[in-house]
Amino acid sequence: MFKMSISALAIVLNESSICTKSMFLNINVHFLIIMPLYSKKNLLTFVLFVRQILQIVKSNNMKIEINQTTLIDQVEDSLLTYFKKNDLRCGDSIPNENNLAAELGVARSVVREALSRLKMMGLIHARPRKGMVLTEPSILGGMKRVIDPRVLSEETILDLLDFRIALEIGISSDIFRKITPKDIEELSEIVKMGIVFENNEYALISESAFHTKLYKITGNKIISEFQEIIHPILVYVKEKFKDYLKPINIEMSKSGRIATHADLLDFIRKGDEKGYRDAIERHFEVYKIFKVNRSLELMAEKNEEERIDSI
Repeated sequence: MFKMSISALAIVLNESSICTKSMFLNINVHFLIIMPLYSKKNLLTFVLFVRQILQIVKSNNMKIEINQTTLIDQVEDSLLTYFKKNDLRCGDSIPNENNLAAELGVARSVVREALSRLKMMGLIHARPRKGMVLTEPSILGGMKRVIDPRVLSEETILDLLDFRIALEIGISSDIFRKITPKDIEELSEIVKMGIVFENNEYALISESAFHTKLYKITGNKIISEFQEIIHPILVYVKEKFKDYLKPINIEMSKSGRIATHADLLDFIRKGDEKGYRDAIERHFEVYKIFKVNRSLELMAEKNEEERIDSI
């Protein structure tokens, strides 16, 4: 399974037109070295996740600058190689800075900087007066720092919104396969809370709680973590574009196409997966309509800017 996952990752990265050869090698080296720190279950999920992120980056014409490898970069790779060579795993202690510097033949200051990077990645944890140990990093940890609607372009926000919707629709089978009576009871309490909070400042709390619970039912920690990371995007869209969303909601309500949390829960209770899939599609339809309309507006604005620039 490990070999298949690594090969899949290599294909994903190698086929991507935005992934240069040097970037491909760098990512592969890092992944192959830290691979033993991950569970088998997480590997294929990570491969699929990388493909989605690369597609988002590519679709938004985001440029990735590849700088020349520095000494610290080389030492960072050497440290990871050293951990693998010595079969060090999560929880194992690693040598101190002096010993590592001697082992790698570099200055202690360079080793310290490289170790600092690994700490930021979550690969190393420093214990007061007890030295450093290897830890299992969060696969999505880096995303928490970069997925911030305040610094993302509107195009990227719309693509991430699309990605989030596709992911939630995609976990439908897992929900029906793994849900328990206790889960249904908890969802029922959340729905009741949502009815109480309807249209007030606490409405987003029940919205988040319901969908977070659905993600947790899958039993996949990476999916649950991604929901926590991506949720601010949905909150941002609801607040910033409420004037766009309101008329769409009104129109859908008039035509009876809106699916509420109570509707979704009803299909879950009945064990009706097909009905649930149709309902979850309708539940997010307002955002799909908004995404299409807003994308067309952005394209028109871009074309107008290009026309003016060409004059």
